[in-house]
Formats: sequence, structure tokens, C-alpha cells
Amino acid sequence: MNFLPVDPSRLDAAIIDLDGTMVDTLGDFSEALNRMLRDLGLQAVGASAIASMVGKGSEHLLRSVLNHVLAPVDVAQRATQVDALYPQAWASYQRHYLAINGQYAAVYPGVEEGLAALRAAGLRLACLTNKPTAFALPLLEAKGLGGLFAQVFGGDAFERKKPDPLPLAKTCEALGTAPARTLMVGDSSNDAQAARAAGCPVVLVTYGYNHGQPVRAVDADGFVDSLGELLQK
Repeated sequence: MNFLPVDPSRLDAAIIDLDGTMVDTLGDFSEALNRMLRDLGLQAVGASAIASMVGKGSEHLLRSVLNHVLAPVDVAQRATQVDALYPQAWASYQRHYLAINGQYAAVYPGVEEGLAALRAAGLRLACLTNKPTAFALPLLEAKGLGGLFAQVFGGDAFERKKPDPLPLAKTCEALGTAPARTLMVGDSSNDAQAARAAGCPVVLVTYGYNHGQPVRAVDADGFVDSLGELLQK
């Protein structure tokens, strides 16, 4: 099912998610997280497990990983351990992620073509991600995508993250566009739920992470196998 149910002439802008939508960053997550776990003296975690935890911001990711590797511990004790380890884990993760940012990641096929087509159609583009801004900006630059966006907002840019609608509403304000004329393009239920609540049309890619769940089960206006298909008739 490859279609855009909203006529591009009725759009003024598009908001594009980053991880799992434009860039496959699972390799970066896996490398940085496992370096962090090694620093903490904890066992490594597999990429498939990490994939199901990505998308709700770095804080959620770190706590999910720590809960995963400490699974044999009693639930109450585990919560205490995670809280105790978190500050050290966050400092380690930040250091390692910034050191390798983009080195184990790749732009998905069709992304450059899709973004170029949206710009050629006269749409203003914003990148909105739950990834920290300090991670998102260097990644976009490293992959040659930074100059394509009028605005870039990370998960720490606003008081709340997707799936809350606030980041989409604020991004529309920054773009000077109405939500109904601003397309959200993402890879997960986070993006779709935020778009629905904000009043934006939403299309999801079929190849992203979506917390390990089937993406086509998500309430969205359409699905594409590549950003290059967004404006195809």
C-alpha cells in the first residue's frame, strides 16, 4: 500500500522523524549501549532487543536496557538498582554515543529522493525526533541531511516528547503552518498518535522500529516502503 492520501497541493510543510524513518541508527544504539554496559560491568544486549526499545527517547531507552539486563533480579530490587545505576549509565552513554554518532548508521534508500521531492513541491521541512538534540544535529550533518530542514527539534526541545502532541504543535508553530496542512512522516505509533492528537495527517514507513510491533496495525493515513514513494501518484 504505497500512497499519500493528502494532495501535496493542500500541504504547506512536512515533519519527518529521524531514527527508523530517515536513518537506520540501530547499529549506533547497539554500539553505544553495549559500551555503556561494559563500563557498568553488565552483560551485552542484542540488537533485536534494542530495536523494540527505541523511539521514546534516550531516558526511556536506557532504563529499558537496564531493566532488560537486570531481568533476573527481583522486580522491586531491580527498580532500585536501575535508579542507582542511571546517572552513571547516562553519562557513559552520552560519551560513547557522541563518539560514534553516525559511524554505525546508514540513511535508508529513497530518503534523499523523498526529501528532495517534498522540497520541490514547495513544502517546508522540519525534523522532529525524540533523540536528544545534541545527538540529532551531528547525525543529520554527518549523513548530509542537515541543510534540508528549516527546523530541527530533539526530544529535549519541548516539555514533552512524542506521542504527546505538544512537539508537533510547537513544530507547526515554528514552521508557521497549520497542523491540518502539515504532514507527519514517521515509523511508529509514537508518530501516529502524536499526529492524530495534533490534527496532522500522518504516513508511516514500513521498515522502521515501531517498538517491535507490526506497523500496519497502527492508525495512520497511509504507509510507504520508501520516502521516495511519498509523492508518487
